[in-house]
Formats: sequence, C-alpha cells, structure tokens
Amino acid sequence: MSGAPRFWWRPERSTAAVLLWPAAKVYGQVAAWRMNRTPGFRPPAPVICVGNFVVGGAGKTPTCLALARIAKGRGLKPGYLTRGYGGSARGPLRVDLGKHDAATVGDEPLLLAAAAPTVVGGDRIAGARLLLEQGVDLIIMDDGFQNPSLAKDLSLVCIDAEIGIGNGMVTPSGPLRAPLALQLRKADALIVIGEGERGEPLIRAAARAGRPVLRAAIKPARVREWRKEPLLAFAGIGRPEKFFATLAAAGATVTRKVPFPDHHRFSESDAQTLLARAEAEKLRLVTTEKDMARLAGATGGALAQLREKASAFAVTLEFENAGAVGEMIEAAALKVR
Repeated sequence: MSGAPRFWWRPERSTAAVLLWPAAKVYGQVAAWRMNRTPGFRPPAPVICVGNFVVGGAGKTPTCLALARIAKGRGLKPGYLTRGYGGSARGPLRVDLGKHDAATVGDEPLLLAAAAPTVVGGDRIAGARLLLEQGVDLIIMDDGFQNPSLAKDLSLVCIDAEIGIGNGMVTPSGPLRAPLALQLRKADALIVIGEGERGEPLIRAAARAGRPVLRAAIKPARVREWRKEPLLAFAGIGRPEKFFATLAAAGATVTRKVPFPDHHRFSESDAQTLLARAEAEKLRLVTTEKDMARLAGATGGALAQLREKASAFAVTLEFENAGAVGEMIEAAALKVR
C-alpha cells in the first residue's frame, strides 16, 4: 500500500509493530469509544455506508459506482456523500463537473459526480441535508464507516483479497482503523474484491460473526484497446502495483511502470519526465481514472500535454450476485419508509 509502512502488510508481527503497540492500544480505545457512540442524525432517506477496515484504499469508489447502478435499476435515485479527501473545499458543496477540479473537491468525488449527485464536506450531517435537497432518495456514503455522526441503514465493508488486513493490528502498529472484532460487529456485510489467500482469514472471521460475504471483481471496461501498443503506465493511487497487474491481466504490454504516492498531485517536472520517457521509448501513456481526474484541471504547460496524451484505463466493479446486493439495498430503503 503506497505511503504505508511495509511491516503493516506482512502477516507476522514485526519488532516495529510490537514496539508501537502501546500507542496502537490507545488509538484503538479511542476509535472504539467513537464507534460505540450513539448514532447522530438519521436522514429521512436510507444511508448505505461503503467503508473499509484498514487505512488506505480497498476499492470503495468502484463499489460506490456499482451500488448506484444497482439502485437505479431498482427505481431509486441515489446520491453520494463523501469527505472529498485531497480537496480544499470544506463544504458542504455539491460537486459541479463544469466548475470544480480535484484540487477543490478531490479526485474521487469527480468520478462519483459523473454518475449521480455528489456532495463533499467533512460535516456529514450538513452534507446529508444538502444532498437530500438535490432530490435523492438513497444516500451512498463513501467512507465514514468508523464515524457515528450519521445513522447507517446498511454498512458494507470492502476488503482487498490480495492484502487482507495485513498483520491484523491497529494503527500505528498495523493498518486497522479500529479493533477488528468491533468493526466486524458494526458491519452488515463484507465485500471481498478480487482473489487472494490473505483475505481468507477475514472471510472466516466474518462467517463466525454471522456476516454475509459478497464477492466482487474489478474488471476493465474495455480490453482490446490496451493490446495494441506497448504502454508506459503511471499511477498515484493506494496500490499502483494492482493497477499495473490489472493492465497486464487485460493483455497489455506494460513496458514502463511509474508509481507515485496515493492522491499525488502531479508537477510540471513529473509531466515532463513522463512525456519525455514515453516519447523516447515510443510508448503510449496510460493511467487510472482517478489520476486522470487530477490532471483534468491542467490548462497549460507539460501537465496539459500529459492530460491530452494520456489515456484513462476505465474499470468497473462487478458483483458475483448483484441480485443479493439489490435485495440488501431495498431492505435498507424499507427501514425508513
């Protein structure tokens, strides 16, 4: 996971993890106290929270997009509520694709806003109220699983099967945002994305806790397009290596891989280096949709050239049993009718 200590993601508990345990214990106690607080505002519309157990990304954004597609198929009008990580706007603010850029609202909200009304802001209660004014009848909350400010009708927790929960310790000893047992009790279902042995212990723990497990996979929206020419792939996301592997699995020839930190803001120097290397080696530039969203505001110089020459590798999340997911959404909607 980009930006996170490597020892977090090793199954064994390292010396560093053990030494940090006292701080992790305090952090875990505070997180548990917060999660156990009585939920705050209950909107007059169902709230579906899409979260994860660990620090960093786990596929929440494509999951949110997939949930909205399913909800629309069931006759609902979903909207997104998100903090807008990486953006300067405090909110609450409805995202306007014609006016806002990633520097203002963050990269993920731009992707969400292309699919449904989206409100960003750290105050989730104010954000929910603004979103309801947009005419939505279902709130999909991107992240906020550990935050009790809004009452949730359905909490879905995303798990990346390739990395699981690492060493299973609470930050700073490990990647967990709060003690696992508590988080499992608060979750209504797990969404296991992809394949991997490291996700299996968590799946077994979910089964013991009586939590259903939904299987899903992230797939390229277009496959043949990426088999035509060799690529220079660059990405500033939580796990750039996963992006590179997904490209390769689609049959692409990834000649150069250039990782950046999560939510990286590209500089003119970054753009010049990428453009020069692609030109010298006759490679096609490709990046993620999130990275392309951060480049969208560039109006001049090398950054604008990079935006014009790079292509976005579009992906979509597909559930193994979309019908079961739809039934969960409808059950959540019935709670507030």
